[in-house]
Amino acid sequence: MNEIASDPEMGATPVVASALPAEELERLTADIIAALKTVYDPEIPADIYELGLVYKIDIDDDRLVTIDMTLTAPGCPVAGEMPGWVENAVGAVRGIHGVQVNMVFDPPWTPDRMSEEAQVATNWY
Repeated sequence: MNEIASDPEMGATPVVASALPAEELERLTADIIAALKTVYDPEIPADIYELGLVYKIDIDDDRLVTIDMTLTAPGCPVAGEMPGWVENAVGAVRGIHGVQVNMVFDPPWTPDRMSEEAQVATNWY
């Protein structure tokens, strides 16, 4: 698997060697992040990537993507729908052969995970 850092402050950087050509891995990484930025929490005016809800993205050598993500709260009203939104958005990326979204709640999400952009959008600064 090719794990990608999902901290918006750090940027997305492949951290594991891959059988995929570097250019393709870079394009997939950028396109996956762009796709994640199209998915918004309906109650917060920021996308899930900038909110820090995406904990991990793995791209395997067969171009299957596994995403570990969370919600702002376990009882979030869109908990049942959000994984499908993420799967649809990332699944539309050219070259991706499948997407699995895992909902995780450890560690719990906190506003400290938000990027500066999300903090400004939510007046959390």
